[in-house]
Amino acid sequence: MAIRNHLLIILVHLFLSPVVFSSYIPPNIKLWCRQTPYPQHCEYFMNHKHHSSGVKSRSDFKKLAVRIALEQALMATSNAMLLGPKCRNEREKVAWADCLELYDNTIIRLNDTINSNYDDYMTWLSTALTNLETCRTGFVELGITDYILPLMPNNVSELISNTLAVSKLPTGEPATYEDGSWRPSWVKADDQKLLQTASRPTSEADVVVAQDGTGDFETVNEAMNAAAKQKRRGRLLIYVKAGTYRENVQIGKKLKNIMLIGDGMGKTIITGSKSVRGGSTTFSSATVAVSGDGFIARDITFQNTAGPENGQAVALRSGSDLSVFYRCGFEGYQDTLYVHSERQFYRECDIYGTVDFIFGNAAVVFQKCNIYARRHSIITVTAQGRNDPNQNSGIVIHNSRVMAASDLKPVQSSVKAYLGRPWRQYSRTVYLKTFLDSLIHPGGWLEWNENSALNKLYYGEYQNTGPGSSTANRVKWGGYHIITTLSEASTFTVENFLAGDSWLPVTGVPFTSGL
Repeated sequence: MAIRNHLLIILVHLFLSPVVFSSYIPPNIKLWCRQTPYPQHCEYFMNHKHHSSGVKSRSDFKKLAVRIALEQALMATSNAMLLGPKCRNEREKVAWADCLELYDNTIIRLNDTINSNYDDYMTWLSTALTNLETCRTGFVELGITDYILPLMPNNVSELISNTLAVSKLPTGEPATYEDGSWRPSWVKADDQKLLQTASRPTSEADVVVAQDGTGDFETVNEAMNAAAKQKRRGRLLIYVKAGTYRENVQIGKKLKNIMLIGDGMGKTIITGSKSVRGGSTTFSSATVAVSGDGFIARDITFQNTAGPENGQAVALRSGSDLSVFYRCGFEGYQDTLYVHSERQFYRECDIYGTVDFIFGNAAVVFQKCNIYARRHSIITVTAQGRNDPNQNSGIVIHNSRVMAASDLKPVQSSVKAYLGRPWRQYSRTVYLKTFLDSLIHPGGWLEWNENSALNKLYYGEYQNTGPGSSTANRVKWGGYHIITTLSEASTFTVENFLAGDSWLPVTGVPFTSGL
């Protein structure tokens, strides 16, 4: 059995890995491939699997690069699907199931890039790369890297990284859609009116969820299952009446334009207790997981009650592009809020946690939010996961407040709390005009481990206030920045980091475009 498995691993590597042999490579292909982080992969797939003679421009090169990545992703997905029966236990099955979902989403995003504008293109390539890293991470955190994971090798990550690197160069392409707008098809102009009239959710809602039987359904999952069967155009407003809903909710990639409205933070609560120590991956531990684009939530609390002793336990995971969370609560301990990928905006939300409790690799801005650290021996607010320098992702906390929760206040003088630590080597997190209370350690930031790439990350602070905001004794890392210019700070505003002026107005959620 061991010999057979070893041979299978070798065969898979031969099937999916580039083979090095001498062959003529056109000069233009060599030129562009040399601008990528993995030129060997680039040259092999460009020249030996495709007719690269038709590549006359950088635009041709980009299109072919995406096509190659898509073909390899399809091949890797087919290979991964065959591995299910080989899983030896439930932990391997959980990590494997995550990978199937993540590979499917990667294929969707690579397809989406074909006719997209520049900003969508970079976002969706960033998401595709994040998906593949998340697949690998699931096996690692469950301690099962010896069997199924080696059977899933592929070159998709390297090919996407190459495409990101070349695409980051000037192309002269317009960043607009065919109608001249910046707004994608699933963001409708009447969304603003819908959210404003949703102050009367009972009368305006398409679907009502109520535990007492006075609605259309008694659980959120029943409402989502019904929504998945509908053929509809436009946004679907689901009103969830006050109550505690004990369920794990999946809002899949096909469920776009869902608006979930409750009766208020602490009144409408969706709660679960999955965790890594309970047998889930971080990815699959989410009480509510959202992948469908254009998701909006308002006046709801998302909760994970696994407790600090159970490690990573996500209250909400979002991989929804152009998603908005307004006046929502997120309660957990380690890894409370998983801003996994895509473009996201949070306004007037309350977020509770202990370790890395705002984490992920989305392009995300938090505005006028209250961030509460709960009692723990060492606290890290953020753990941003950018693992490629060309990804357009990062965590921005703007005009918000970082404070001790009620259970931490009596002992906060004996606890070290940090603004963040680098989950991946190109981690990027910025605090703008935010109140930092006295719980923040003078150093500000914490190494992930002794091998942290402290010169490759980007951590920035700009005009923060409060007793924890002094930068006099901050870390001396090459990647840490005390931002002093308006132009550098403006890079991380809603307007520039999310292009929010183009899609947030129609949601009806208040936001500050600049600083």
